[in-house]
Amino acid sequence: MKRSLLFILSCLSFTSIFSQLYVSQNSYVFVNNQFVFVTQDVNLQTNGDFYLRNNSQLLQGTSGTSTNKGGGKLSVFQEGTVNNYQYNYWCSPVGNASATPGNESFGITMLHQPTGLRTSTPAIILPQSNRNGVANPLSIAPNWIWKFIQSNAYAQWIFVGSTTNINPGEGFTMKGTAGTDSTIAQLEENIQNNPGSKQRYDFRGKPNDGDISVPIADGNLTLVGNPYPSAVDLNAYLMDASNASVIDGPAYFWEQAEVNSHYISQYEGGYGVYTPVTNVYTRAVFLHYNSSGTPGVPTGVIGTDIKRRYAPVGQGFMVRGKANGVITMKNSFRRYVKEGASNNSEFARNNFNSSRNNVASNEVETEDLSISYLRINALFNDSSVRPTTLTFFDTATDGVDYGADAISSSGIVEDFYFVIPDDPHEYVVAAVRFDVNKRIPVAFRCNATTNFKLQVKESFNFDPNQNVYLLDKSTGIFYDIKNNYFDITLPASNDRNRFEITFTNTILSNPTEVLGDVFTIIQENSINSLKIYNPESKDIVNFELYDITGKLVLKKQNMGKATQYEFSTSAYSNGLYVVKLDTRDNLKLIKKIIIENK
Repeated sequence: MKRSLLFILSCLSFTSIFSQLYVSQNSYVFVNNQFVFVTQDVNLQTNGDFYLRNNSQLLQGTSGTSTNKGGGKLSVFQEGTVNNYQYNYWCSPVGNASATPGNESFGITMLHQPTGLRTSTPAIILPQSNRNGVANPLSIAPNWIWKFIQSNAYAQWIFVGSTTNINPGEGFTMKGTAGTDSTIAQLEENIQNNPGSKQRYDFRGKPNDGDISVPIADGNLTLVGNPYPSAVDLNAYLMDASNASVIDGPAYFWEQAEVNSHYISQYEGGYGVYTPVTNVYTRAVFLHYNSSGTPGVPTGVIGTDIKRRYAPVGQGFMVRGKANGVITMKNSFRRYVKEGASNNSEFARNNFNSSRNNVASNEVETEDLSISYLRINALFNDSSVRPTTLTFFDTATDGVDYGADAISSSGIVEDFYFVIPDDPHEYVVAAVRFDVNKRIPVAFRCNATTNFKLQVKESFNFDPNQNVYLLDKSTGIFYDIKNNYFDITLPASNDRNRFEITFTNTILSNPTEVLGDVFTIIQENSINSLKIYNPESKDIVNFELYDITGKLVLKKQNMGKATQYEFSTSAYSNGLYVVKLDTRDNLKLIKKIIIENK
């Protein structure tokens, strides 16, 4: 339920003549433990400020370009989760405050140290030669402020430092601070500025609003994030049709272990991946890096289970382009969701699973009972772990499913991954429609002799009585990887055809999945028509059409044995759809089509 701003306080001047929310000079709005929803723009006059405290958030209902303006400032807190040696990825909810309408660029000079309920002190920007931030007084080392736009190599990070040139919607890196600060700005909230490796920052500036676009390049990563002073529904953002046309679907989150060194060659970190169709976060595999930033050998540490559905204020993350264009944040993606694991909204954690020589963890992070999954971990040479996720839902296909399959971003020297036929990429998250006779190709890759161990370490909503096997097709032997582990030592290799995950330990001679040799499916966009040809007069008992989000848009049952069917597609939005057919003699067909209404 949205809470509109309908109250007038002695400290607030409000008028509907100039804007939906107008704060006059030397006045302020103070919001505690709730949200404010403004249907149009915000006008904060000079020294007319807007304070969001104790999980408060600002949401706006405009569409298109922001018209927020004024020299007054919105103030909102967010806490980092690292010390002065490690990075968090950020995205500012505010920009420079001026009378010019619209969003403006951000710089770290807009960060403050809270000193009281409404008071704060501007952060000290250290000299370029100083590498270590300090908690009290809050001092930020500009040497660690960088952004990453349309890039694919470590050398392509763009230095920002203390300048104000981080555009709205762009993410940036910032290391934390050393020391502590016991100041509590709000007694009711009772949170210290920094109890240790958890620095609180006060972002002060003009609140970002409206459509915020960032350029994307085919095959390259871009550091973006939540640009608003409210939470954002990542699913809405990643599954938006225009965004889905330029990115590959997942969001990638940086996690880093504490190593207390500024040398790249001593960093230990990696990217976890969130897939929006399944609401599942797959933990990062932590890697060592060489002096040029190239990833290499895993450290033996994996990341934590973090709730990612709703990106909190300040959260930054990577997306990968599949076409040139722009990705856009919109007010319609904003949600009032308080930060916390129970709300599927966490900035990050600093309590990494640091146990080594361990393939396991046992946590569940989704309540969507239409989704099931298996966590399958690979152990390399009894020292390094690769977490992967195999998800199941009814509209998944054997090909690439947008927002459900995820490519590895690690650059790991040895790996275990899922193989999607006719696709060269290595997938650490794969989605299929469950069938007890399904065979899912997987591969082990290494550049030197390596011992691999493989085991299912966790499951969600998966039949506890259902077996899971790894088939070695070169020997015909099935290995139980649900109750035991598969153990093999391989020479340098990358055989994408040798291994499969199965759910029975026999090879079927008559598989139930069929391809286009029984049916022909044609989407004729010139006449807005979907045609099904059934030359063998199979008895079709079920026909379903799903859009890219998994929503059922058309269903027909007991269609009979006609040799041809035709359905109008003129009412459907342009995009990718999935056709699903079932016959009375247990033949099945799943096929993707693209609807482009002329």
